Amino acid sequence: MRPETRSTAVVLVAGSANVDFVVRAARIPRPGETILGGDLNVVPGGKGANQAVAAARAGGVATAMLLAVGQDDLAPLLTASLEKAGVRLHLRQSQRATGAALITVSDDAENAITVAPGANGDLAAEDLPDLAGIAWIVLQLETPIATVQAYAAAARSHGVEVMLNAAPAQALPASLLSMIDLLVVNEDELSALVGDDGTIADRLSRTGVATSVVTLGGRGACAHADGAIRLQPAFAVTPIDTTAAGDTFCGTLAAGLAEGRDLPSALAGAAAAAALATTRAGAQASIPTRAEVDAFLSEPRHANASGLAAYCGIAQAQ
Repeated sequence: MRPETRSTAVVLVAGSANVDFVVRAARIPRPGETILGGDLNVVPGGKGANQAVAAARAGGVATAMLLAVGQDDLAPLLTASLEKAGVRLHLRQSQRATGAALITVSDDAENAITVAPGANGDLAAEDLPDLAGIAWIVLQLETPIATVQAYAAAARSHGVEVMLNAAPAQALPASLLSMIDLLVVNEDELSALVGDDGTIADRLSRTGVATSVVTLGGRGACAHADGAIRLQPAFAVTPIDTTAAGDTFCGTLAAGLAEGRDLPSALAGAAAAAALATTRAGAQASIPTRAEVDAFLSEPRHANASGLAAYCGIAQAQ
């Protein structure tokens, strides 16, 4: 339900911004293989920037972003898209090229992505803006790990809640995880953190983070919070492009929590936004508005809670 008043809380996304070079093809190429695809699309993207757009479009809270871009022709494409979405910018100018991602999207809506970080690698601890008024800071791993740790530490010292989307997958130091309030990962990223032993529910309980969420694509999401497992089944849609679905989930989830929603409500909104994003092509262009998510949730939707519970290793849906 849409709140009657807009929260004064602010979500700050600190992280990556890339220009995406996207080609659709019948399938993802195998190693060493060349295939013909469709026309090249050049669009704004990057995990951090996508999440900022998602938080802004979710409504209810103001959104700001700290990002680094180069002094090249690609940078205005990113900054214009963020500003159009209503994101307030804290900009670091870099001598390196603006970050870029090479993306192949297959006819079955899967994607393969290679990122050239460029200017994102210059984002540094001293670039963090004043945290007064910030409710949540949202971080990812497409910027230097030392910078991510510095931002998490600063947020913790200022009483700001910290969400980490631990992507791309990699092992992380316990010192960083100890400063995280909400961890969001996909299944591969969860394995990189805690290994493959045990059920998904078991592995979530071993992250060392108070609230941990794993996104499971078309199955939905599973959360471990306050010692209990919560399930959010996926909403049935016909996907055409999964690019930015995970980022949409993260940004919408952060906005919902900053707005004051409880975890189950915030998860439902995030899952709905992510589902809608898969029905459209592109990264930021696919991210829905609050009105679109509200309309989507107002209609009866099929959700396979029992299937999700079984996949996560839970006796029954909770």
